[in-house]
Amino acid sequence: MRFFMIGFGQAGGKILDLFLENEKMRGSKIELKTLAINTARTDLMGLKHVPMQDRILIGQTVVKGHGVGTDNKLGAKIAQDEIETILSEIDNRGTHEIDAFLIISGLGGGTGSGGSPVLAKYLSEMYSEPVYAIGVLPAPEEGKLYSLNAARSMISLLKYVDNLILVDNGAWKFEGLSLRESFARINEEIVRRLAVLARAGEPMEEGMVGEMVVDSSEVINTLRGGGISSIGYATSLAEPESKKKAKLLPFFKARKKEEEPIMEDDKAMKIASLVRRAALGRLTIPCNIRSAERALVLVAGPPEHLDRKGLEKAKLWLEEQIAGVEVRAGDYPTRRTKYVAALVVLANVTDIPRVRELQRMAAEAKEEVEDAERMRIEKTLSLFDEDIEPLI
Repeated sequence: MRFFMIGFGQAGGKILDLFLENEKMRGSKIELKTLAINTARTDLMGLKHVPMQDRILIGQTVVKGHGVGTDNKLGAKIAQDEIETILSEIDNRGTHEIDAFLIISGLGGGTGSGGSPVLAKYLSEMYSEPVYAIGVLPAPEEGKLYSLNAARSMISLLKYVDNLILVDNGAWKFEGLSLRESFARINEEIVRRLAVLARAGEPMEEGMVGEMVVDSSEVINTLRGGGISSIGYATSLAEPESKKKAKLLPFFKARKKEEEPIMEDDKAMKIASLVRRAALGRLTIPCNIRSAERALVLVAGPPEHLDRKGLEKAKLWLEEQIAGVEVRAGDYPTRRTKYVAALVVLANVTDIPRVRELQRMAAEAKEEVEDAERMRIEKTLSLFDEDIEPLI
């Protein structure tokens, strides 16, 4: 899946940077087009793997490179004012070979929260390729203002993106870690999922042939409709063949003719089990799996540990779990890992408790902000004598 990946704001830039680091470590040859956009110079300079020419500082005349804080209305205004600059940078890198745009941002802050919907609007109007967004929701303890920002940003994004993949910071808590450390771990989890999704439809390593191939068009068909999606992920260590043979050696002596079917059945069971773990485990945003309209399964790992029968079993099981009947499945064999990874995309889910909670918190925050502003004006006016006439 050839994404044009755009990290907007601090969180988006960090996730993009980590993704590029991960790809380099894997020795990946997938060609990526990337941009990191921010109003804060220090955030852009702190990136380590996004090339310098792919970093764009916006809003210099307004915030002088110091960022917009949590003011996502200002973030949106700056993005609107400088949209021609951003689109020009995208055009300079070329879009004729990409499959989709992917905007990554935190929805609770200012720059990414405000700027991402603006960029999504123009990309959807100007290009035929689908526009997706990965939006990171703030944890409840980050405060009501962050929830209000996230609600505004999410509602705006849903108007323009072909799909919004949500990640809930509140659902990803790690015992014993600080908030900063937890966020770093969450970013790693996002990148793991992105790394597998990016393999869909990409050329395989030399000599590798997939059992069931998922191409980019199947990802696009899964994510169509403009809704919200959640992604599950699970891994298991691929057991070396030498250990497997050592364990099965006595059995081979007794029943040599049944050797291959037994091994195949074992692989199928492991693949099906891994997919279930991914779908029923920790999702990027907790949701009712039965409310999903469509689903996509992608399994990656050493070829001897992949199995078509296992994928078919997993596909049938998932068809029974979701509201719709569209389930696509495929694999990506690779020698660059010792693990088998299963990715499950639950597309267009509608039963998401966290979104309802976020809306409630946002409504409370909006009311509190309006009340505070009204009281401030009243107290300020009470300082002056009513007999004094204003100039205008």
